[in-house]
Amino acid sequence: MVEENHLTWHEGKVTKHDRETLKKHKGAVLWFTGLSGSGKSTISVELEKVLHGLNVHTYRLDGDNVRHGLNRDLGFADKDRVENIRRIGEVSRLFVDAGIVTLTAFISPFQRDREMVRSLFQDGEFIEIYVKASLEACEARDPKGLYKKVRNGEISQFTGIDSPYEAPASAQIVVDTEKQTVVEAVEMIVGYLKVNGYLE
Repeated sequence: MVEENHLTWHEGKVTKHDRETLKKHKGAVLWFTGLSGSGKSTISVELEKVLHGLNVHTYRLDGDNVRHGLNRDLGFADKDRVENIRRIGEVSRLFVDAGIVTLTAFISPFQRDREMVRSLFQDGEFIEIYVKASLEACEARDPKGLYKKVRNGEISQFTGIDSPYEAPASAQIVVDTEKQTVVEAVEMIVGYLKVNGYLE
């Protein structure tokens, strides 16, 4: 392993501002957090489609998708969950530096880990979106059949059941999927981005 004191940051001649100017919008990470089944992935998929229609350069990072490649060596123990989020935070920072609106859909259950990721970004570049839904509602939906497996003893350390979920105390956006449709959630988020100057 190369020691950090032997590493040198190599500056380029194209800045983040240059890339944002070319794209005609700011880069930011939209960090969706919530229980499994709350609607994170569903909303992020629809939001990306709408943003693409507005000529916004986007990329979506989804929890399951990333575990097929970059994070396939990680399990679901607390230390692995922490490392999972750390890696996604660093990847998201690269995308934001490229001027891309990055959508991440991860349970990311621990407040300290979300704050660690927030600390990687400049003010305003990390937008936390709490996709709120009760455990009962998520379990009733159970789109992947995971809650059923938990109840049958096939899965352990499952967030909301035998592993904790710490809801955000001050998310920039709160979407309640027991009260709002996917379309309403997307409209709310796009409205936030426009009002706060992320989009022209």
